[in-house]
Amino acid sequence: MTRIVIVEDELDIASVVQDYLRHAGYDTEHFADGQSALERIVAAPPDLTLLDIMLPRLDGIEVLRRAREHTAHPIIMLTARIEEVDRLLGLELGADDYVCKPFSPRELVARVRAVLRRTAPAVAAQVAPGDAPGNAPGLVLDDVHWRASLDGTPLNLTRREFGLLQVLSRHPGRIFSRARLLELAYDDTVDVTERAIDSHVKNLRRKLGAVTPAHDWIRSVYGVGFAWEAPPPA
Repeated sequence: MTRIVIVEDELDIASVVQDYLRHAGYDTEHFADGQSALERIVAAPPDLTLLDIMLPRLDGIEVLRRAREHTAHPIIMLTARIEEVDRLLGLELGADDYVCKPFSPRELVARVRAVLRRTAPAVAAQVAPGDAPGNAPGLVLDDVHWRASLDGTPLNLTRREFGLLQVLSRHPGRIFSRARLLELAYDDTVDVTERAIDSHVKNLRRKLGAVTPAHDWIRSVYGVGFAWEAPPPA
C-alpha cells in the first residue's frame, strides 16, 4: 500500500487529512514536529510526504533541505505563506508541489494522486515520436529509482533536476525552450515556472561541473532555451 507521511502540527488539520487519505486507500503516518518527521523520512522514505512549513523543532524548509540529501521521493509543501520567495525556495530545494492553506481535503487528495502519477518510475520523460535517446559518455540514469551518476560519481539530484537531465541528455544538441522543458520534464506544471527552470539548470550545472569541471554540459541559447552538449570524442 502507498505510504504517505503527514507532517503537520495542527492536529485538527492532520486528522482530517489522514481521514481523507485513508478513505482514498493510502496508508498514513503523522508527525507533529519537523525533527521527528525528518528522522523517520531518512530512515524509511515514504512514497510521498505532505510537509507543512511552520513546524516546531525544525521548520519545513529545513526538513525539505535535509531530506533531499537522502531521498528523492515526492514532497508536497503545505503552507499559508504564499510569498514568491518561499515558493521558489521550495522548488529549488526539490519540492514537487505546493498546496496553500486553507485547502479542500478533496483537492489535496487529487494533488497527491497527480504527484504520485507523474513521479511514478513508469512515467519517464515524454519524447516526441521518432526521437531516439542520445549518448552521454559517463552518464548513467536510473529511471526506476530516479538516480543519476557521472563517471561513477552520484549526482544527488532532486526529482525536478533528474527530470530535466533526463530530457536534455537523451537529445544532445537539441535546443529546448523553457516552456517545452516544463511540458516534457514535469508533465503537471502546477507551481513550476519558467524562472524555476533557470534555477534547476543552474543547480544541474553545478552538480555536473563538480565532477567534470572542464566541460559545460548544458549550453544556454540566448532567447531560446537550453541544449545538452556532449564532450567531443577523445
